[in-house]
Amino acid sequence: MQSTTIIQATETNSDEGKPCNVYYNVEPLRTAAEINDFLAAVGRGRYGDRNRMIVLVGINTGLRMSDILSLTVDQVRGHDRALIIEKKTHKKRWVYLKNLRPALETYTAEMTTGAPLFVSARGQQAITVNGVYHAFQQAGELLGRQDIGTHTLRKTFGYHYYQQTHDIAGLMMIFNHANEAVTKRYIGIERDTLERSLDQFQLGLG
Repeated sequence: MQSTTIIQATETNSDEGKPCNVYYNVEPLRTAAEINDFLAAVGRGRYGDRNRMIVLVGINTGLRMSDILSLTVDQVRGHDRALIIEKKTHKKRWVYLKNLRPALETYTAEMTTGAPLFVSARGQQAITVNGVYHAFQQAGELLGRQDIGTHTLRKTFGYHYYQQTHDIAGLMMIFNHANEAVTKRYIGIERDTLERSLDQFQLGLG
């Protein structure tokens, strides 16, 4: 895991409709090892399967957490794509699920059609964004990380999509951002580029 200095900064969850009471920068999971470690951490306990699937959907679709938690069994079971209406923008969006379909088929095998895809501990109703946040915080504590939040999945999708395709314009459209600079800053590319440029920059240090 990269060494980083934690600073006070609210995780402004405008994607979720309101700010969360968080005081650090939320980062993407930049490596396969970080992703696997996080999957293992959230996969612990009674609701591990649910939490792990939330992560898999998030990092493979780039959906906002509020939209992930709005999914129902019938939207995803047996389908390669799902049509949703984004809660923040109220726009229709097709979500590509083909790569997730085997995992979703296994996950939903015993579920009732029409039920929420991610049920809360109380049953019947979907887990809330706040509930996911707390589950992620517990996983972060297990990993010794303080940079995990509800935006981690969306940022992880964006970071790896860009690393694999270098299509920042396409990613900007997926995220519905105003410009490419916003997208690069959101997924942490600007910071990574700046830090690489400073790696060999030394003055008066010998």
